[in-house]
Amino acid sequence: MPQVPKVRQEVPRNFEVPLAPAGMQANPPVVPEDLLYERFRRMKVPEFEGLMDPIEADNWLMDIQVILDFMGLTEQERVLCASFALKKDARHWWITVQMRRNVAAMSWQDFVAEFKMMYYNSEILAAQHDEFNSLKQGSMTVLEAVKKFEQLGRLCPELIPNEKEKVRRMMKMFWTDISKQVSAGSSPPTLVSDYISRQLGLSIGSTKIRSNAVQHSKQFGKNKRKGNVTGQGQQRNYPQKKSNRGNEGNNNNDYPVCAQCGKKHLGICRLGTNACYLCGKEGHYARNCTFNNQN
Repeated sequence: MPQVPKVRQEVPRNFEVPLAPAGMQANPPVVPEDLLYERFRRMKVPEFEGLMDPIEADNWLMDIQVILDFMGLTEQERVLCASFALKKDARHWWITVQMRRNVAAMSWQDFVAEFKMMYYNSEILAAQHDEFNSLKQGSMTVLEAVKKFEQLGRLCPELIPNEKEKVRRMMKMFWTDISKQVSAGSSPPTLVSDYISRQLGLSIGSTKIRSNAVQHSKQFGKNKRKGNVTGQGQQRNYPQKKSNRGNEGNNNNDYPVCAQCGKKHLGICRLGTNACYLCGKEGHYARNCTFNNQN
């Protein structure tokens, strides 16, 4: 079979690529929709199903914008690609938008405005503002509390306009005793990263103390329930911890409630200090106290 000679098209030497006028940015070349969709699909785009949760909606919008920025698309291509990722309830919402607007000429800013109008409604945002204002660490770890703080903070940026206000609100969120230690001294943290780093360092020891206290409280209640009188009038015998108190009736139930920590004990409350809870000296924890070993 005779070979067909290859034809090479010569480009004139004086050929020049037309440039955009000064002060104007050249538009990216228009890509056919099938090729555009294939490129977009290979990016493993997250889908949005229309969950009425501002945090989920904000996470999806942030992720999709990163992908669209990386692909370098035109305004209309960005809208087209983002609409591909809308599923279920979100797809039905987009159909209603198409019925009242010319989405083929819609800019990306218009898409974002329509999206926020639907999924960032005022009532839900008001609830998120209230949750952000009353956010406390509670049983969360430092990193879990920081993640929750950042998620809610993105929905109400006007409440944390600068780094100083962000640090101040974090101080109110974390455990009071640890926050006091973090902010104490001649050089309190002024950056969020520095504050979180100090919180992580101090919270490790404090978490162990709190965990031990909770375990001790649960074990005490468990042993107390096991020691109840049975139906035959006999008392069950269970091994109990030795006590240094000579008087059986003089237990902590007779102690006054401390106004600082909310627990019943005598003497000075050392919550929020670096002092040992047993001997009152600084430089060690109660579990390492020599006074405890001697007694």
